[in-house]
Amino acid sequence: MFANPAPDAIREILRTVKTIAVVGFSPKPNRPSYHIARALQDFGYRVIPIRPQLTEGLGEKAYARLSDLAEPPDLVDVFRAADAVDAIVDDCIAIGAKRLWLQEGIVNEAAAARAQAACITVIMDRCIWRDYRALLS
Repeated sequence: MFANPAPDAIREILRTVKTIAVVGFSPKPNRPSYHIARALQDFGYRVIPIRPQLTEGLGEKAYARLSDLAEPPDLVDVFRAADAVDAIVDDCIAIGAKRLWLQEGIVNEAAAARAQAACITVIMDRCIWRDYRALLS
């Protein structure tokens, strides 16, 4: 059964990552992915929007897929339905991503286990914004 890392481990991840790819980023300011990505920028992270047909988001170049990135981000933050996570894990493995965060409400235990087997740290069903506020503010 899946278990998230301990709070101290999550705190250390949030302290050390610099770039966060936001898969499922929305350019609409009323969407959670936009709001949280913007907050992550305000916290000092470089946010890389991942969304097909988008060329820019929050002042950063946007990419259609994780595989389009020149190098892996420090963390991949996912705002997609649970059934899309399998393909995202495939992409994370292919690009050599080391950390995967599935936002609150996104649960795919099989995909999380596969990611962990590939030495990817997985945080699932948690809000990165809330954790940042609780653990680092």
